[in-house]
Amino acid sequence: MKDLPVAHRGYHDMNHAVWENTLSAFSRAVEAGFAIECDLQLASDSEPVVFHDDVLDRLCGISGKVRERTSAELGLLTVGGTADRVPKLRQLLDLVKGKVPLVIELKGQSAAEDEGFAETVLEQLDGYQGKVALMSFDHHLLKDLKRAGSPYPVGLTAMGDTPEEFFRHDEAMQLGIDFISYHWAHLPNSFIDAQKRRGIPVITWTVRDEKARAHTYTHADQMTFEGFDPRESAPSAA
Repeated sequence: MKDLPVAHRGYHDMNHAVWENTLSAFSRAVEAGFAIECDLQLASDSEPVVFHDDVLDRLCGISGKVRERTSAELGLLTVGGTADRVPKLRQLLDLVKGKVPLVIELKGQSAAEDEGFAETVLEQLDGYQGKVALMSFDHHLLKDLKRAGSPYPVGLTAMGDTPEEFFRHDEAMQLGIDFISYHWAHLPNSFIDAQKRRGIPVITWTVRDEKARAHTYTHADQMTFEGFDPRESAPSAA
């Protein structure tokens, strides 16, 4: 969690030639030696697929909801007009093979619609030889992961800088959360400061320039980045 910069949705090039959450972006991250952050959605056949949005418009150029299509149907869709298709979680695992850590975010809908999502992800990870962490904005999915006995660290993905938001985050921490992925621009704050005193690792999202990188390493342990090579200087904030 702390050792390597985390490539946001894989090491893509801001969706010019290498698109987010594709096998090409993941291959590029493995070659560069970066940890990989990715997003999981649940297809209609209860197969986890690697995709960020709830709908297909932005990434595949067609209308419709991800959850209304099977993983096989999604696997036929091109991403950004490239040769890449929407990958399954299984394909990601077969590609990475433990070469770099995976930070996997589960994208939920509601407790009822997400029934079995956490358990299915854990089943597919069973036997995987590599470092994995799981996280979500959705408290019901965090609860499901913990209830299912996740052998992997479970993290809260979050943002916010108000007492009301901190109270909500504190509720999630009662589940026994192992790490936090927080919006860099909302640091520092009293919630994160309290968690750091408890020894909870904190990574940030999403770092795109030198200002955000410097801010991250002042107030957190590691960054989730995109749009630059962290081995070099990041572009300056506009």
